[in-house]
Amino acid sequence: MIRIAEGGMPWMLSGVAFTFIFLGVCSFTRGWLFLVSSILAVVFFLISCLLLVFFRDPERIIGRGVTAVADGKIREIINLQDAEVGECVRISTFMNIHNVHVNRSPFAGTIEKMVHHPGGHVPAFQKESDANEQLVLLLKTEIGRMKIVQIAGTIARRIVPYVTEGTVLKKGEKIGLIRLGSRVDLYLPAKRVKAVVIQMHESVKAGEDAIAEIND
Repeated sequence: MIRIAEGGMPWMLSGVAFTFIFLGVCSFTRGWLFLVSSILAVVFFLISCLLLVFFRDPERIIGRGVTAVADGKIREIINLQDAEVGECVRISTFMNIHNVHVNRSPFAGTIEKMVHHPGGHVPAFQKESDANEQLVLLLKTEIGRMKIVQIAGTIARRIVPYVTEGTVLKKGEKIGLIRLGSRVDLYLPAKRVKAVVIQMHESVKAGEDAIAEIND
């Protein structure tokens, strides 16, 4: 049985409800109204199937080291100086519409701070998406502070957090959902990163695939 992510069920039920409404209309109509209702029933059925794929929430076997925050493709791996993490490695993952969109904690720790930034909705793979709607989470871990930035995309207009400030997380535990295509940036403390073990354009799964090894 396919498990539906928290925050996705209302969308799923809406699609199914409209499908049955238009199927019901088909039962009592003829001619052009029957044709229109039939087409709409098929459209909402297909939308429901798409939402089922999008909002699926499969079980994951948690990987070693620092694990991926999101399902998708790695779009950027750079070293930089961050005001909250310091010298760090930023790993950006782009989630397409067919990916699982439940995000997971890359490491065990405590949510130290959460800040929501309203913004635009340009495609998440563009540089201008840095000004998109974002949710910034600071994670206090045994190897230092990590930062997770969930960024909304063109269609994604809602970030649904599963955590609050003070939440204690295990590695791989769910932290939230971004609806319908988006990007997640992970900032790791550079001095504690032994090696980044993924490459550009590589596909990863949240909580399951290791993206970095840490110094002991």
